[in-house]
Amino acid sequence: MRSNVERAISGKTEVVNAALVVLFAEGHLLLEDVPGVGKTMLSKALARSIDSSVRRIQFTPDLLPSDVTGVSVYNQSTREFEFRPGGVFANLVIGDEINRASPKTQSALLECMEERQVTVDNVTYQLDAPFMVIATQNPVEMEGTYPLPEAQRDRFMARVSVGYPVAAAEIAMLDAHAADNPLDDLEPVTDGAEIRKLCGIVSQVHVSEDVQRYAVALVTATRESPDLLLGASPRATLHLVRAAKARAAIEQRDFVIPDDVLALVEPVLAHRVLPSAEAAVGGRASASILHALTAGVPVPDARG
Repeated sequence: MRSNVERAISGKTEVVNAALVVLFAEGHLLLEDVPGVGKTMLSKALARSIDSSVRRIQFTPDLLPSDVTGVSVYNQSTREFEFRPGGVFANLVIGDEINRASPKTQSALLECMEERQVTVDNVTYQLDAPFMVIATQNPVEMEGTYPLPEAQRDRFMARVSVGYPVAAAEIAMLDAHAADNPLDDLEPVTDGAEIRKLCGIVSQVHVSEDVQRYAVALVTATRESPDLLLGASPRATLHLVRAAKARAAIEQRDFVIPDDVLALVEPVLAHRVLPSAEAAVGGRASASILHALTAGVPVPDARG
């Protein structure tokens, strides 16, 4: 899957690995960066690598919550209401430029991301597994964007920035994209059943008590830091450990080591915390505050 995705977007191995970690940990991924760096291309490449249902939702200011979840429509011939599924009824949902829609529409994703179900007119519809939301967004200072609500951000397991490519990768991109779209040549290398099997394997990865305590200590440090107005939630602790299990499995280990947890602190926690006013005035971003906090938390020597 990694090799297949990198056929469409090269030079971003770490970003692709992060996407795979979130997929196998049964989480949701938020890709945040400036326009034109390949956020949507990465989402589409990952979706095309899996032989499963894929839906894309283009978030715009006039998008309605019913466009996302679905709506009940009255059928005059049967004299009954029929449910027409919205864009979230797929294995992989690509939410393009999610922060260009209103907060009300963004919130339509809350239930399906957390509980993998949709409730419309008091009727609950289950979503098929695997289910993953890959959302892209532009930085909040860009024109025409709405900041994601805290509850919405907290449901994304990880936030990753794609970043600009290195010069060699950008030159290779010019050759690869000059003739045709590299996505056209991508073929599925796995399917939904295989992904469900791999997710089951990840769930069996062992996490020792010492590593669990380390993860809790890292999250607790965000709640006690004077530099942070809002610390990470208990859901963040759960996501941190689940992502660490997926990273360990990808590294061909059946146990989690502290380095797995430490490597995921920034992508899993940075978008959930809010710097205090003093830290913001001082130009200290969430990532730098987390880096300082992790340095003060003792690392256990147990292998897991």
